[in-house]
Amino acid sequence: MPHDPGRPGRFRLSTPVFVAGLLLVTAVVVALDVVTRTALRIFPLLIFLPAIVSGLGSVRQTAAASLWVVLVVAGTTYSVGAELDDKLLAFAFTAVFGVLSVVGCRYRVRREEEVDRLRSSAAALQRLIVRPLPLRTADVEVDGFYQPATEDTLVGGDMYEVAATRHGMRVLIADVQGKGLPAIGTALVVLGSFREAAYREPTLTGVVDALEKSVVRQNTFATQTGERERFVTALVLDVGRDREVEAINCGHLAPYVIRGGDARQVSLGEPSVPLGLAAMTAEPRAVARFAFPPGTTLMVYTDGVTEARDPGGTFYPLGRRLRAWAADPPARLAQAVGADLRTFTGGAPRDDVAVLTLRRKARGTARGTAGETASAGG
Repeated sequence: MPHDPGRPGRFRLSTPVFVAGLLLVTAVVVALDVVTRTALRIFPLLIFLPAIVSGLGSVRQTAAASLWVVLVVAGTTYSVGAELDDKLLAFAFTAVFGVLSVVGCRYRVRREEEVDRLRSSAAALQRLIVRPLPLRTADVEVDGFYQPATEDTLVGGDMYEVAATRHGMRVLIADVQGKGLPAIGTALVVLGSFREAAYREPTLTGVVDALEKSVVRQNTFATQTGERERFVTALVLDVGRDREVEAINCGHLAPYVIRGGDARQVSLGEPSVPLGLAAMTAEPRAVARFAFPPGTTLMVYTDGVTEARDPGGTFYPLGRRLRAWAADPPARLAQAVGADLRTFTGGAPRDDVAVLTLRRKARGTARGTAGETASAGG
């Protein structure tokens, strides 16, 4: 049964395999019946053959198997000289099982098509939330790793986005409170607001204010529809060309900087309140600045990384891992962290995970083109 490339993880019953299997099983059963010559006949067991085909093949193949078994059973009962009542009973049972197999196969195919449609929709939704990476601009290389908590779910409440604008490269990584479709809806609202404000607002404060307003509006709508309000932890960066990064931390985790064989967590000061909670404090959100010279790698991430635990309950030591890799970082550091995280936890993470790495190119390699920068901005 070859793999069906159109359906991930699913097999299809090819015509040659179907025909060969049908003839082989029929020949074996009938031969055993003839050779053993017992009073208890074996060939009626062929009525289950269409049911097996219905779980693997198409509706047409199941119907063909049903018709074939009906003919084989009818011919075999005639050849063994069974009574007319026995012949009619065997024929009726075989025909009924065949019809039921066709109906069951049709239901299975419809369910698979529905699952395929849902997966296609989820994949399209994932493309809206998670930007395809890696991404290269004139002087920065961006890479990322994203893993929802549920294996069969393609999207979650964590998100990241990068926008190369005339004001500089704006970066967002955020984590919506809660899970499920409401969290995904809030994530889409925040992403849409960021994608617009990153190009429109000349200051990073203006970008964050726009994000705050979008979350407040979403919460207002949520309360009107019976949903609970949600806040969003976020880290918003402005990566300029002057070797500095501006950052506004809205209750998020501080990034790590890998430089000169060392990895350290950036000190951004006291974090501000998460998005959606600005009305609860009179303090404005502060803008922090830190160095980001050529050859430096910056990593931002969500708490799905630092709160991941191994089977013994120990938290994932991100800082220690990064310091061990600092002298010779993997080519795709975000993916390396993701793979190491799965090994550490012994499987899929319990929370959504998002990791984003930004590497300032060394002086000799920072030769991006205008086309690269434009494509990075979407």
